[in-house]
Amino acid sequence: MAIGIVAAPPHGVLFVERASHLRDHPGQIGLPGGGVDPADGGDPARTALRELREEVGVAPERVTIVGRLPEVSQQVNTFDVTPFVAVIAPGPFTIDGSETAGMFTIPLEFIVSGALRRGTIEFAERLIETYLLDYEGRRVWGLTGRILRSFVEHWHDGKCDLRGAVAAALTDVRRRHA
Repeated sequence: MAIGIVAAPPHGVLFVERASHLRDHPGQIGLPGGGVDPADGGDPARTALRELREEVGVAPERVTIVGRLPEVSQQVNTFDVTPFVAVIAPGPFTIDGSETAGMFTIPLEFIVSGALRRGTIEFAERLIETYLLDYEGRRVWGLTGRILRSFVEHWHDGKCDLRGAVAAALTDVRRRHA
């Protein structure tokens, strides 16, 4: 899974809305990502890059992986997710309509500014405690909310240089695409 930060200002984080016909999590908002394929050779970074290409048409050459967050367990389907933080260089996006209904960005500054909060939602007639992020009529929650929480914690952790790694990659992309 990739927390893809678009290099073009205002440096939004890329989200996808899953197609409504999918069996798992139809219509939900998430980060680009998916299951491991044998072609990935067991490398979760290769999986994240392949999924970015498949879901939103971003070629691996446009992606700079700057960090790896701790693995997160998906509670409903009991699988583990390895989130990567990546900077995406300018270029086109192409939606794969078989998996993705749409894509959008939320400004990085909004995400790291404290907008993510703990809350409760009703889903499948159950109340679920989760991290929530509301932006322009869209709600991020569940596994994606937990991954964003980990990202925000690492962003603000003085012992972790995630913020510096993102800044360096953004500077490098601007220099290469000037």
